[in-house]
Amino acid sequence: MPWLILALLGGGVFLYGLAAELPLLCLLSKPIPVIALLLWLRGAPAGTYRRWIVIGLLLSLLGDILLAWPTDLFVFGLGAFLLAHLAYLAAYLGDTRRLAPLALSFAAASGAAIFALLASRGLGPLLVPVALYALTISAMLWRALARLGNPLVGRRSAWLAAGGAALFVLSDSLIGIDRFVEPFIGAHYAIILTYWVGQWGIAASAFQQRET
Repeated sequence: MPWLILALLGGGVFLYGLAAELPLLCLLSKPIPVIALLLWLRGAPAGTYRRWIVIGLLLSLLGDILLAWPTDLFVFGLGAFLLAHLAYLAAYLGDTRRLAPLALSFAAASGAAIFALLASRGLGPLLVPVALYALTISAMLWRALARLGNPLVGRRSAWLAAGGAALFVLSDSLIGIDRFVEPFIGAHYAIILTYWVGQWGIAASAFQQRET
């Protein structure tokens, strides 16, 4: 509960900073919800799954800071989040490596659709990095969805991770649309809220894992 309160306070301060256009306040408060999740995760069962989730959150924390920095560090932030997705991918692969063709088809179609939309407006030198990022998040979503229905994976853990992964992909997609396609009203709020809830789902999935 204390970590939930910390996350809510940090998130509230960040949202206030957005509304009041206070970039320094946003920079200082944006990492707080993820830091709270890292502290909360200390109570989750120890094991390989939790370890990869912690690594993913740490890399996300780095990405948060890079994207909020006053200078344009978008490519570096993109790299940090790409590595975070790879960490989550490793966590999910540790549970199951079944093909899950339906999950694969859905994740591939989602990734292809968002990349096609972004590329249609011209990405210039970011074409290859964004393509690699789209491939990575699609793979992460596929492996999160592949855990659903696996008898060796807790049902609650599977649904939390799948929902969290889907929201994380949605958040990333909204970033791409707002930055490369067409800025839209409320983008920053939609992006950060889907991101935070997604990260919470991924972190919460670790509490349903057995110690290994």
